[in-house]
Amino acid sequence: MEFKLLLPEELIAHRRNSQNRTIKQIVGHLVDSASNNTHRTVHLQYRETPLEFPNYATFGNNDRWIAIQNYQEENWANLVQLWKFSILHFAHIIQQINPEKIDNVWFGGEDEKVTLKEMVEYFLPHLKLHLREIEELIESPSPKGGS
Repeated sequence: MEFKLLLPEELIAHRRNSQNRTIKQIVGHLVDSASNNTHRTVHLQYRETPLEFPNYATFGNNDRWIAIQNYQEENWANLVQLWKFSILHFAHIIQQINPEKIDNVWFGGEDEKVTLKEMVEYFLPHLKLHLREIEELIESPSPKGGS
């Protein structure tokens, strides 16, 4: 999928996916995901394991993050650049992981232990899931009468 910066406002700010998120909100969520994974990756390499670290996605908190940061009103060009550089930085951090720390564990929730390796491996499928959602919103026909 070629990510298009010059998408119409109606498309990026009004069409919604099954989670009631707009494209702007999905991109904001991906910024949050890269940011949270960056922090976990760093913490998992110097703190005692298993690590207790908040899982921002638990109990719908990721929607709170989207709302509190108001990605819906963020400047689109700035948001796309923030996302781009968040992903690039996380990719850089992945390349720096100390192999001796790859099996370190964090608690992702009640009875949910996740290794650093599992967390990194899950990032790409998660990213692809949301890129498919964006692609579907771009390709879906406009509802009659506007948004």
